[in-house]
Amino acid sequence: MTMSMSPILRFAPSPNGRLHLGHAYSALFTWRAAEILGGTVLLRMEDIDQVRCKPEFDLGVREDLAWLGLTWPEPVLRQSQRFPAYAQACDCLGAMDLLYPCFCTRKLIAERASATDPDGAPLYPGTCRHLSRAERKARLASGLAHQWRVDNARARAMTGPITVSQFSLEGTMTERPAEPEKWGDAVIVRKDTPTSYHLSVVVDDAFQNVTHITRGMDLYHATDLHRLLQVLLAFPAPLYCHHDLIRDGDEKLAKSRGAESLRDLREAGLTAQDVRRRLGFARISSG
Repeated sequence: MTMSMSPILRFAPSPNGRLHLGHAYSALFTWRAAEILGGTVLLRMEDIDQVRCKPEFDLGVREDLAWLGLTWPEPVLRQSQRFPAYAQACDCLGAMDLLYPCFCTRKLIAERASATDPDGAPLYPGTCRHLSRAERKARLASGLAHQWRVDNARARAMTGPITVSQFSLEGTMTERPAEPEKWGDAVIVRKDTPTSYHLSVVVDDAFQNVTHITRGMDLYHATDLHRLLQVLLAFPAPLYCHHDLIRDGDEKLAKSRGAESLRDLREAGLTAQDVRRRLGFARISSG
């Protein structure tokens, strides 16, 4: 798959709640980047979590973005309709002998882990990597709940050194070495859904010919794992730009902590221009 000559960006929220100021900042940042680059922003719904993602939140995302004055091409890609594509990518990784089933519970991992990953979660110690093929087959046949992990060391030996190319809205370009080893044997297919965020986002960025990716600093380190998967799957390498986060004290805004939604602000009397001005985007093109 080849890159488009015209820059393509994407804004990809999860419709598992209403958007808040942090989402608004990320959206406005992405549309500002597209304006500077002369590109297009695609809207993508990352709704692989079929329990938490709901149609009313999907509609709410579109309402909030339209209220901010932003537009995007139709149709909108929804990851819940792309499970066969993720399965195909898994098959490719499996054919390279890079995936193995993991039967460990979160409790067991927490008890055995001696380090943490970039998100602060217990770093998987590789317990199931050492199971024999016969033991794996027997456990799978018994119906034990499992997820699929990538053998990070084997994958890195296959790819060799990887870099991340970064851009800024000021026009500067930099390159840094990727460090996917910090993630250890990351989950590629979850127990509760036939993919993971890391796999689906990489597959869909390639499918949609995304050339430039803007997202928050909370995903800065995840980029290294995504670059590993891109190289393994022979996908193009987008350019990345990670922006600052909107915070409530020392923590980033989050739906799970009840961050005030854009709908709440709208109902309180704030206008879209008020929000844009508050976030530093008083002027922005919608296209």
